[in-house]
Amino acid sequence: MEPEIILPPQVAWATGALARGPLIRKTTRLADLPCIFANREEWRCRDPQQSVYDVEVLESPMAEGALYVGVTHLYAGKVDDEFFMTRGHFHERREQGEVYFGLRGSGLLVLQTEAGDARVEQVAAGSVHIIPPFTAHRLINTGNETLSSLAVWPSVAGHDYAALAEGFALRVFAAGQGFEVRHV
Repeated sequence: MEPEIILPPQVAWATGALARGPLIRKTTRLADLPCIFANREEWRCRDPQQSVYDVEVLESPMAEGALYVGVTHLYAGKVDDEFFMTRGHFHERREQGEVYFGLRGSGLLVLQTEAGDARVEQVAAGSVHIIPPFTAHRLINTGNETLSSLAVWPSVAGHDYAALAEGFALRVFAAGQGFEVRHV
């Protein structure tokens, strides 16, 4: 009897497109991001249906030892002079880490401990980011094209957005041809 050869899911490294697997897709729009951007008045004046980012995740069982694999496509844009960003989160199970792989575009990964200590890593095609346990994380697109990042994380990790209701300790704004990181 011949063993069955399975064609696993695939990722197109240049674009981050996932294929050959059951996908969960989610779009996050400006309307879904209240209190994220510093200039709330400018946020209110924008088209609430404008897409900020899309996430595609390969379906996986939620069980100890199981992993999710997903790609975030964070679009280029700003609210006032603050770059588009993901909502950012801790894991509900804080002891769970995560790994990001930069696929395309340019941006930043903001990492913050529960004590509020924050740092920033540059994200670009080929970059690898080990997100330690007990660390919140957020992507920020500082470029002119879509920033795509592949992530792998335990399916039991969960997301805790409420812990960051007051926001991250760092914000990133456009400055000349680049960006400026500010403590808040």
